[in-house]
Amino acid sequence: MENVTWNSPVLLLEGFSLPPLFSLCVFVFLLLCFVFILGANTMVVCAVISDRRLHTSMYLLICNLAVIDILANVNVLPRVLLDMLRPPPARLITYAECVTQAFWSHLLATGVRTVLMVMAFDRYVAVCLPLRYASIMSPRMLAKLLVAAWSAALVLVSVLIGLTVPLSRCRVLVVGLFCSNAALFGLSCESIYVNNVYGLTFTSVLYVTSAGSMVLTYGSIITVSVQRDRALNPKALRTCLSHLLVYFLTLVSGLTLILFTRFPELRQERLLASALYFALPGCLNPLIYGLQSHEIRNYVRTLFQGKRMSDRSH
Repeated sequence: MENVTWNSPVLLLEGFSLPPLFSLCVFVFLLLCFVFILGANTMVVCAVISDRRLHTSMYLLICNLAVIDILANVNVLPRVLLDMLRPPPARLITYAECVTQAFWSHLLATGVRTVLMVMAFDRYVAVCLPLRYASIMSPRMLAKLLVAAWSAALVLVSVLIGLTVPLSRCRVLVVGLFCSNAALFGLSCESIYVNNVYGLTFTSVLYVTSAGSMVLTYGSIITVSVQRDRALNPKALRTCLSHLLVYFLTLVSGLTLILFTRFPELRQERLLASALYFALPGCLNPLIYGLQSHEIRNYVRTLFQGKRMSDRSH
């Protein structure tokens, strides 16, 4: 397929171009990551849903992040794995499918950061205003914050993709493992100045806002921790640590991917980093939640103990 077709309804994904043995290792690694992501995050969701003691703002936010990890990886990894089994000329995707994949990739990646900002506010109230926590972080308030977080993500991403879709296309090769906004407007031979400006502004505002919320909330938490004579709630502080770990994991994954775009010669390394952008947080986040949450650990332990007893009875 030549890369000179105007407005072709079918596109060609670049995909990996690795030596056979290394390609097999990457395939097995990503497949194991995908299976673990589905299993571990599903356990987190089931634990929160099934245990009424976990129907609190913090755990509902953790459940939200676990669902995002599942959807983000379902959106990307199955396609990546299938394309690794296909020869390069067979890695075809329709333009409509590509736009849909790009939209969901950006929406879920943006949603992670907006939900983490809500979680930062939740931790601030839990540590700094513990006596008012129940009244401030009521189910109604949590619902409002989540609606605001997802509405902001939806509007920002809709404009991002909406600026790209009307562009005419003179190329068919989608650079990368999966479709993204940058890969989509890279198909056009028109001026993409507006797309670049909005994309840069979008990314900058998202990173600065999320980082600013962390600095403000955790700066306040540290100040209160230093000023108070009485001990703070250890459980609240543990969830603060897990929240920070999840945020920094997301931040490092995103910045690593951005850094690789500055080195075009490291193409395969960039492709691997783009796969790990979703897979790595998806694997580590449920471990972080489980390590800080006695209730989630108990749910998983009970689940496996019940399975072993059932196997023995048969």
